[in-house]
Amino acid sequence: MSEVFTGSFTQQEPIPEEGIEAAVAVMRSGRLHRYNTAPGELAETVLLEQEFAEQVGAKYCLAVASGGYAMSTALRAVGVKSGDRVLTNAFTLAPVPGAIAAVGAVPVFVDVTENLVIDLEDLRAKADQSDVLLLSHMRGHLADMDALMAICDAAGVGVIEDCAHTMGAAWNGVPSGTQGRVGCYSCQTYKHVNSGEGGLLVTDDPEVAARAIMLSGSYMMYEKHLAGPPKDAFETIRYETPNISGRMDNLRAAILRPQLRDLDAQCARWNERYFEIEKGLRDTPGLTVIERPEQETIVGSSIQFLLKGWQADAVGEVLARCLKRGVELKWFGGAEPVGFTSRYDSWRYVDAPVLPESDKILAGIVDMRVPLTFSLKDCALIARIIKAEVGAVYQAG
Repeated sequence: MSEVFTGSFTQQEPIPEEGIEAAVAVMRSGRLHRYNTAPGELAETVLLEQEFAEQVGAKYCLAVASGGYAMSTALRAVGVKSGDRVLTNAFTLAPVPGAIAAVGAVPVFVDVTENLVIDLEDLRAKADQSDVLLLSHMRGHLADMDALMAICDAAGVGVIEDCAHTMGAAWNGVPSGTQGRVGCYSCQTYKHVNSGEGGLLVTDDPEVAARAIMLSGSYMMYEKHLAGPPKDAFETIRYETPNISGRMDNLRAAILRPQLRDLDAQCARWNERYFEIEKGLRDTPGLTVIERPEQETIVGSSIQFLLKGWQADAVGEVLARCLKRGVELKWFGGAEPVGFTSRYDSWRYVDAPVLPESDKILAGIVDMRVPLTFSLKDCALIARIIKAEVGAVYQAG
């Protein structure tokens, strides 16, 4: 009888006991709002911001309501206005073009390579179309950040990094989110730390930090942001920046702080699982493993592979056969968006030209979550199932 996987692809590990206790303490105090503190008390949000800034080596940090809010706030804070064009990846998820649309701007999509990163040659060719790149480190894949920053610096393009899938990752030892002008992170349930929803924004630019704090809804209590810039950075900004409320509350911050302290250990556990699956998928006829560069420190919370040149019905058969055996795969080549999975031509609020090179790659991208609730035996089993079903369909074709 064929092996079947019976685990869940959406079940997360529980919140650490330290986080639960801290959250209960916040609830007992009643002071959930970040600016509602007792005399001499530091809010959980303030402590979270200080700790995360130190963790990634950034000067300033702001805790907000979601990763998407962090991105739209970053765009506003660097001066993007309605009608402006913003470069971004053709291979990404809906919150990235959504953040651009939220400020009234227009996405300019840049091709994806077979390594699932932004195509640097296409970026170079399109760099004169915008002075901002919202760079999506989609599914945890980092482009050559040294080369990318050289292209953008030469063209006067400021980089905002979407690090929803790369918290804890690095390029050449530099933490993801700290090479561009702004780094944006998600704390949504399926990301590397879990507060249900939530986000973090980091920058070394005092003007950007001041604008982001005012945008987030600080009113005139910006001096309570101890991971923010000095008071004089707000002198003019506080009068001309709208309040677009999107603060994180102390309850979420309390849940997140112990998770961030454990992040390195959690990343190592993800990578054990990722490489166990990758090992099992290698040498599967018809399946291409995504090779990771030596310069990249990955966080393997999901895994992708390519079925290059496959017909849509054959890819669909692989997905159906794997699902029947308990393995949930997502596909970026479908004509219609499904669940969290969509592609650049799914977003009909964007008048995007066809990208034939990206379409070829998107047609073969298969994606799978790697929850920490999986054991290494689970990962080996999952790889065997995928290998068997891809092999069976490939040989039949």
